[in-house]
Amino acid sequence: VQLQASGGGVVQPGGSLRLSCAASGTTFGLNAVGWYRQAPGKQREVVARISSDRTAYYADAVKGRFTISRDIVKNTLYLQMNGLEPEDTAIYYCNLVKKTGQYWGQGTLVTVSS
Repeated sequence: VQLQASGGGVVQPGGSLRLSCAASGTTFGLNAVGWYRQAPGKQREVVARISSDRTAYYADAVKGRFTISRDIVKNTLYLQMNGLEPEDTAIYYCNLVKKTGQYWGQGTLVTVSS
């Protein structure tokens, strides 16, 4: 099982990025999925997730700016990030929870800076 995250980069405040997470060796299906992030010197925190009952959850810090979605046909998880702020700078990780275990992508770095 591999989750390959991509789409990170350097963006100015107010800009947008779309992160992608492609799965191989497994499928996202309707399992619980999510995006987490870890800023320098801080613990990993949840950014957004979709539970197995398809309920979406967003951290207060990103509500109204970020949108999580998945394409079952492409077997890819997305995180659309708009209105980026310097505080969003972090390594972003995708996550999949299945009955067989929990899986993490390798992380993609997002840097918001002018």
